[in-house]
Amino acid sequence: MLGVLGVLGVLGVLGAFGMLGAFGMLGMLGVFGVLGVFGVLGVFGDRVRGHPGARRPRRVRMMAVMINASRGTGTSRRSLLTALTATAAAVPLASLTAAPARAAAQTGAPAAAPAVAPLAAPVSGLGAPRSAVTIADLGADWFGPVTLGALSTGVLAGTPTRTEVTSGGRRVALLTHGARTVVLPGPERTFTEDKRLFADDFQRTLPDPALPEADRVYWGTAPGGGGWTTLGGSATDFSVTPGAGVINLTTDFASRHASIRDGEITDVDVRSVARFDKVPTGQACSYALSFGYQDSHNNYRARLSFTTSGAVELRVEKEVADAVTQLAPAVSLATGVAAGTDWTIRVRREGTRIQAKAWRTSTAEPAAWTAEADDATFAKGRVGLRALANDGCTNLPVKLTVSRFEVTDATWEAPPTVTHRDWVRVLDEPFDGTWTPAVEARIRAWAGSTAPDVLAYAAMFLPGAPTVNAGVGTAAGKRVLGQAGYGYLDPQGNRYEGADFHEYMNLGWTFPDGTYTGPSSKQVGNLDCSGYTRMVFGYHHGVPLAAGADTSRTRLPRKSRDMVDFAPGVRVDRTAGGTPPAAVLLQPGDLVLFNADSGDDGATVTVDHVGIYLGKDANGKRRFLSSRKTGNGPTMSDLAGSSTLDGTGTYAMKLHTVHRI
Repeated sequence: MLGVLGVLGVLGVLGAFGMLGAFGMLGMLGVFGVLGVFGVLGVFGDRVRGHPGARRPRRVRMMAVMINASRGTGTSRRSLLTALTATAAAVPLASLTAAPARAAAQTGAPAAAPAVAPLAAPVSGLGAPRSAVTIADLGADWFGPVTLGALSTGVLAGTPTRTEVTSGGRRVALLTHGARTVVLPGPERTFTEDKRLFADDFQRTLPDPALPEADRVYWGTAPGGGGWTTLGGSATDFSVTPGAGVINLTTDFASRHASIRDGEITDVDVRSVARFDKVPTGQACSYALSFGYQDSHNNYRARLSFTTSGAVELRVEKEVADAVTQLAPAVSLATGVAAGTDWTIRVRREGTRIQAKAWRTSTAEPAAWTAEADDATFAKGRVGLRALANDGCTNLPVKLTVSRFEVTDATWEAPPTVTHRDWVRVLDEPFDGTWTPAVEARIRAWAGSTAPDVLAYAAMFLPGAPTVNAGVGTAAGKRVLGQAGYGYLDPQGNRYEGADFHEYMNLGWTFPDGTYTGPSSKQVGNLDCSGYTRMVFGYHHGVPLAAGADTSRTRLPRKSRDMVDFAPGVRVDRTAGGTPPAAVLLQPGDLVLFNADSGDDGATVTVDHVGIYLGKDANGKRRFLSSRKTGNGPTMSDLAGSSTLDGTGTYAMKLHTVHRI
């Protein structure tokens, strides 16, 4: 139904450009027009299906008649309305805040209009969306329809065998013999992802006494944020019990640090809640929120000092090579503060501007910042915490209990971006090498289309992607798109595997062999690496799915260890003697499979991770999408390991097989 709003929004855009003056008043519907674009492009609910292989529900697309009318006997690469909707699609996906979209009921009753937030989020910096897929701005070339003339085909050298389709000497499609995926040129797109926002409420128990001391971790992983590193004092000064990250100050004049292993954070809005169990005697104790953290000798911090009289003071400091500089005057916040009182510290750092405030957690957050400063010493760094008992504190041990650590906004110095003109489509059946009228008709229909493809669907599970519910079919009313996690947590805070596509939707599923797998309330909204792959290729693009380890090569198996040998399609390349394959014919949409953890190998190598190749990033590195534990869900980022096939990172060195569906 949002496609209807898309038409109105497009007309409003035309009015705004003075092209259709009578529709200028419709410009106010521009926000809904952006939502309509996603309806038109199939991002919102009407482009979903029931069981893979079942007949697709018909799309609700008011623009279809107008677009088809513009084609005549040829295939229009960019009709006027398609051009405008694609331009509107340059608004990042995650900047939309809308109620789940649904197709209209079969009775013809209109769907309720979604609630829409203002589209005022900046493209970069604080307040920007977490992830985005953008299309190039409107230009004169959008208004020149190009029809495909006669098509020529030719078989290219190399393995697997590929057929190139050209028109007027230019490639219009690349098909692979034995595969269903087709790569076509289209409008240039940029895929990007920025720092995932997260909150750590410390719902775990660490360290795990069942592990050898050398293997123990003491604070574990902040859900979605990254792993904690603890430093200073004894390792056992750090621990976690459900609801509490604990730092025991067992000695004075020795800082304890806990920091998130992500040193690429620049702008950030971060806060923490913590309390001391004692009012110190002899000398003060302090707890600080660290940012721009390089190491324990070089960092920024907003520090609360708890004095022996019960007073609390806020200081904003910079430490460079152990030399501490006050960036703002100390501010007294309270007196007579009792032990066990929770205090919140909040820091907002944007560019060189640093703002800090602190308050009793039981009271309302102050509207104004307590301290402000400008400094450019550390352009990026980790965020974390520091605790210290000053030299001469006499009632040790003093315990700091952290109940919450939260990043509500953040950016990386260089978010990963991939820009290219490749669009990946999926045929109904594998291409057998024979150029038929049916195949030609499909290629012509796809030429210049901006309907969402494999890569667009894959991006709709990245951080910040809006939730979309199915309007019709088996999954009617269920979430089928939107930011996904990886899996629920075990008692030590590690993420369980096992979240398949239907569990994300909280839906039971009957597979072609009759096997039924029920929903899992614990895995709603989650996708492990193979579940993510199956959601994109299987649920959304109709590739048949197996319930488990299927060896027919006609259905996509449940686990990556079985996909590596039995996924439908053709092999592009495979490791030889442990050396990562060169994969010279790698193309967007290919499956990349890894033996990332050799510890689970038996007599033979066990592939244990799968992703979807996205394309070369801004640094020329081959970047892929996959669902990962540390980042808690689908990502193209480098948190806890680079998502690239080049260099010396784990995934670059552990690439095992490239496969084309």
